[in-house]
Amino acid sequence: MPSSRRFLQIDVFSRQLFDGNPLAVVVDAEGLDGATMQRIARWTNLSETAFLLPPTQQGADYRVRIFTPRQELPFAGHPSVGSAWVAIETGQVTAGKTALVQECAAGLLPVRVIGDGPGRVIHVQAPPATLTAVDDALADALRAALGTTLDTGRWAHVDNGPHWIVGELRDGDAVRRLRPDMMAVAALCQQHDAVGVSVFGAEASYTASMAVRAFCPADGIPEDPVTGSANAAIMALLAERDDPAGYGLHYRASQGREVGRDGVVEVTRDAASGAITIGGRCAPGLRGELHLD
Repeated sequence: MPSSRRFLQIDVFSRQLFDGNPLAVVVDAEGLDGATMQRIARWTNLSETAFLLPPTQQGADYRVRIFTPRQELPFAGHPSVGSAWVAIETGQVTAGKTALVQECAAGLLPVRVIGDGPGRVIHVQAPPATLTAVDDALADALRAALGTTLDTGRWAHVDNGPHWIVGELRDGDAVRRLRPDMMAVAALCQQHDAVGVSVFGAEASYTASMAVRAFCPADGIPEDPVTGSANAAIMALLAERDDPAGYGLHYRASQGREVGRDGVVEVTRDAASGAITIGGRCAPGLRGELHLD
């Protein structure tokens, strides 16, 4: 087993470095056990670290395992988009392919590649989501923890690999003004076995139609800069209920400005199948070797 592995750190959901959500990717991860992967993820201390592996299922182009600093996730959006980008950049998949299949703990997920070179756009289909209602007591506790009464009453548990608690606020301004009590948010997430709480609101700007924030303090991430799985969960909530805000089958989310980033996520739902995809660009940052001697 080699003692050094190729290692990249990139920004996901961003056209340029420092605006997106950083992702560490260990390219040659075959032979690493789960405990070692978890130690590496704690060391990088990013919201997620991904490990690229040869596929084990027929039809897959590559396999990825995804870790937060505290646990392994069956699926996460920005690691899936970023891992596909890195797999192409490092020659782990056939050059020029526009349709790939990612193998992860959540199953086989279709990936669409638009364009070539570092500016390519990656779209990943999220796993099917399961929605359950949020009761009145939890809704009240969420309002108190987030410090707002400006919600629309649309709350749900959404499980699309990770389990999110998702809520809609009156508008994007209400989303951006939140100052959550992170200890209270963490306690609610632990009580309900959720990775985090994500909120959204309509925003009329030339760059986005929605403002999104995601809080994951129980997982060591007070606020995630830009979040793919949370945006897929939001689209699942919009698809499940009436959609008075008129998002329809597509929205563009702005996320991360409150933590000094400026990420953009493209979210689409297929009218026929109901499949939800999340997509965006990636920006290269670091490239080198991880030494495990």
